[in-house]
Amino acid sequence: MKILVFSDSHGNVNHMVQAAALENPRLIFHLGDGWRDAERLQSRFPDIPLEQVPGNCDFRSSEPSELLLNIEGFRILLCHGHKYGVKQSLIGAGLAAEELNLDLFLFGHTHKPLVDRRGKTWFLNPGSIGDRAAPSYGILILEKDRINPRTVLLPQ
Repeated sequence: MKILVFSDSHGNVNHMVQAAALENPRLIFHLGDGWRDAERLQSRFPDIPLEQVPGNCDFRSSEPSELLLNIEGFRILLCHGHKYGVKQSLIGAGLAAEELNLDLFLFGHTHKPLVDRRGKTWFLNPGSIGDRAAPSYGILILEKDRINPRTVLLPQ
């Protein structure tokens, strides 16, 4: 299964539309700071399911700040990352990953793409799809017993 991961769109829906058309995913995740952008993207691609969480700039206190999903047997946490202090280090994220027995910890907030593995857990930050100079996004390929995460710079 191919999943497209966005974060920090900050009003730039066009970059997400480009990436979605290019990648043709089966599922889209938006990790915050662009809640309304994700809704607009969903209206452009209504046949692709979307899961999203709010970021620190979304002001959506009625929405859960994170989602724990089980997809094809993998435990995946979606969050923006600000509550785990990801701008300083991945220590908080690592502790949460261990406590929740995660296969994949997805976060944004830093605007810096990252793919890292610690123990059994993959950490993916897709960067900022809203960045004007170097927009980026994440791709997850979920196979039977394997996760293949990567980040991609959107062709300009």
